[in-house]
Amino acid sequence: MKDGSIKPYPNDEWNAWRNAKMTEISPKDHFVTVQSVVADGRGSLWVVDPAAPNGEKTVKDGPKVVQVDLKTNAVKRVYPFGPDVAGPASYLNDVRIAPDGAFAYFTDSGVPGGLVVLDLNSGKAWRVLSDDPSTQFETDIVIQVDGQPLRRPDGRQPLFNADSIALSKDGKTLYWKALTGKTMYRISTKALQKASQDPFLAEPEKYADTEPTDGLWIDDQNRIYLSSIQNDGVKILGPDGKVTPMLEDSRLRWPDTFSQGPDGTMYITASHIQDSPWFHQGWTDDAFTLFKFAPPK
Repeated sequence: MKDGSIKPYPNDEWNAWRNAKMTEISPKDHFVTVQSVVADGRGSLWVVDPAAPNGEKTVKDGPKVVQVDLKTNAVKRVYPFGPDVAGPASYLNDVRIAPDGAFAYFTDSGVPGGLVVLDLNSGKAWRVLSDDPSTQFETDIVIQVDGQPLRRPDGRQPLFNADSIALSKDGKTLYWKALTGKTMYRISTKALQKASQDPFLAEPEKYADTEPTDGLWIDDQNRIYLSSIQNDGVKILGPDGKVTPMLEDSRLRWPDTFSQGPDGTMYITASHIQDSPWFHQGWTDDAFTLFKFAPPK
């Protein structure tokens, strides 16, 4: 809220699943594990719920995306995903909404990694590039934080598939990459839409070499902002393919999700993944932070 306080959104009931006996509350119309929250600029907020607590097996009937009317703060529509789209090991990660409001595009960072396309009019969804090399983690990439390779207590490194996603302002091109990866890919959204009938039409194109990132954002100048996990910062990929550091700040521990206000102000979350129980025993729940910054002109 404006005074800095926090309250459940859009209401207590939608957030009641975790605080109740889970067998008594339906995951169909309650948030299980919210992963991404995106405003579309058309009056709606889109909430992605992979319904996979702790990044493990999905809860039956839980995977969905929820449309909230920002004028009334009321749920407008729920789009459920069946097991053919969001399987037991899936993890729907991030979403972008087409400018005309006709389609939504998701990354799935679970197993197998892939993209998901949702027709917002009919409610039909389909997987694209599932288990394709363009949506899988890169085996030669080692994520480093604080100058050291990031490892779980048992020595494993994080291996995340398709995660970061961005949609061009005209809605014609989708960009994505694996979190554990440096290669950014792109594809025409027309091909993604037609892939419901012919999956072979979806041919990804390598777009750029970057670095491990969690969040992407495209501004009005077609610059792609990169959340630089390893540098506690933000970099910019220009239309010319050149990556330029923009800012670094030790408070940006694992910079994650971007958003941009109507006045151009950029916002970014710091999710502190390296400080989470997965990797660090001294984690506290007061670590999550939201920052804003002015983009370069």
